[in-house]
Amino acid sequence: MSDYRPPLQDMEFVLGELAGLPDLAALPGYEEVTAELAASVLEEAGKIAAEVVAPLNRNGDLVGARLENGEVVTAPGWDGAYRALRDGGWIGVSSDPAYGGMGLPGAVGAAVQEMWHAANMAFALCPMLSQSAVKALSACGSQAQKQKYLSRLVSGEWAGTMNLTEVVAGSDLGAIRTKAVRSGDHYLISGQKIFITYGDHRLTDNIIHMVLARTPEAPAGVKGISLFIVPKFLVNEDGSLGARNDLKALSLEHKLGIHASPTAVMSYGDNGGAIGYLVGEENRGLEYMFVMMNSARLNVGLEGLGIADRAYQKALAYARERVQGKPPGGTSSSTIVDHPDVRRMLMTMKARIEAMRALAYVAAAALDRAAHDPDAATRDQALRYAELLNPIVKGCCTEAGVEVASEGVQIHGGMGFIEETGAAQYYRDARITTIYEGTTAIQANDLVGRKLLRDKGETARAALAEAARTVETLAAGGDETLKAIAASLGKGVMAAHDAVDWLFAAAAEDARLPGAASVPLLRLFGVVLGGHQMARAALAARRHLDAGEGDARFYDAKIKTAHFYADSILPQSAGLLAAVTSGARTVMSLDHDQL
Repeated sequence: MSDYRPPLQDMEFVLGELAGLPDLAALPGYEEVTAELAASVLEEAGKIAAEVVAPLNRNGDLVGARLENGEVVTAPGWDGAYRALRDGGWIGVSSDPAYGGMGLPGAVGAAVQEMWHAANMAFALCPMLSQSAVKALSACGSQAQKQKYLSRLVSGEWAGTMNLTEVVAGSDLGAIRTKAVRSGDHYLISGQKIFITYGDHRLTDNIIHMVLARTPEAPAGVKGISLFIVPKFLVNEDGSLGARNDLKALSLEHKLGIHASPTAVMSYGDNGGAIGYLVGEENRGLEYMFVMMNSARLNVGLEGLGIADRAYQKALAYARERVQGKPPGGTSSSTIVDHPDVRRMLMTMKARIEAMRALAYVAAAALDRAAHDPDAATRDQALRYAELLNPIVKGCCTEAGVEVASEGVQIHGGMGFIEETGAAQYYRDARITTIYEGTTAIQANDLVGRKLLRDKGETARAALAEAARTVETLAAGGDETLKAIAASLGKGVMAAHDAVDWLFAAAAEDARLPGAASVPLLRLFGVVLGGHQMARAALAARRHLDAGEGDARFYDAKIKTAHFYADSILPQSAGLLAAVTSGARTVMSLDHDQL
């Protein structure tokens, strides 16, 4: 048994009150999704997370994964935990029922994903990548490819990976050198990929590698990249497994954290060429891979959320039991939870986690609407909103995850720096999330270049207008706490508006300025849009309290946490605005030899 307790009450609140689960249930394909069904799914997933997956986390960190005779051996208990997910259909929570999935909304799937990552992030990376492979094949694969691969990926019988990075091609995918030469109805793939998460293992009968490569005639740069399905074992026409393909894991990386996740250097084509099958058309691989990457980016944001919540739970438990000194105004020694600065750290952790959870689930719900709403205009609006939120969720939730895990170490004091207490592992594990699937700067550049400048800020301004309407609703009532939240959120909304206005003027003045300001601008939007969700949560909690229904202490805590966010976190928007509008001008002021 572990000390992880899935935050089911808050998850159900966010799904019902903020992500709009009742509205999602009215969409075609989701008619059977009731609040009761969602609660039942989350409860069962929570049991598996707490009782099966989480207890493996510590030993997995100590033992890690290893390479034996060219095969990866995962940490003890991994096989059984994976079987629990596979046998329960958990890998296909939000996948198409036509291929064996549960067909639940992605918002519900996001809550399940959060629990897997909180319980054991190193373990959860494997099913997460399979889900992303399912997304890519569903959107871009041929009908024959869907029939051959999807049902087994959805069921978890097979696993999926993402193969982008090479030694010479990190974030610059245009530098990819892996080759793909046509040979009849397939291609022969040769080259090496690095940083391939779960590049090899024995958890599944087969591994379906999604590999970016370049054909001999392809144009240079990103326009010449194609996407290929490269299975570990070839698949016969009847679906049975054939010969081992020409690929292998050469080595495993020695990492700061997630030790139990095998991060492999993969070699393709050492003996003539690994057989691969083209997805879609040649030279459109990056476009197809972005379907997989955008799914993974949302899920990596959920990793940041999950690891933050696990770190918070551990820090809170420690603070409640650790006796140390007299707090101000106290007459005797007390547990450190009574010390004001420890309480400040715990409140900051709690508020940031609740804002992250709301923002991530709302983003997932927007994707549900974009895929299922019968009205084309509504689908388009939902998609643009989801695309705006995607880099914010990925960038801000992961940065917050690292910072919350760091606060967890701080609350433990010197014991937090000792590995045996476990707080340090969350900090080490969280650190990769700001790098995975595009660094924070890449997310920020995506927000600035593709989501703000490209559509002239239309979608961002619409999101801010919605937040402004919430400010008006908060201010219109007689509740003084809600009015205080309204005042702070209103200032944040104006700061975000000012930042967008500055961006367009700066882009016309100097092409470097938007890039220099992008990360503070990303953080600004994360703070403000997170604050908007916290304000909505406070409104919903007040409605329940006024109606005399539900758990009064839970709703009271919701309002107080939103108030703390408004008083202690939303004011950061003023400083972030200054970093955007003034700080960007000094970023490049030194010559590189002065650095």
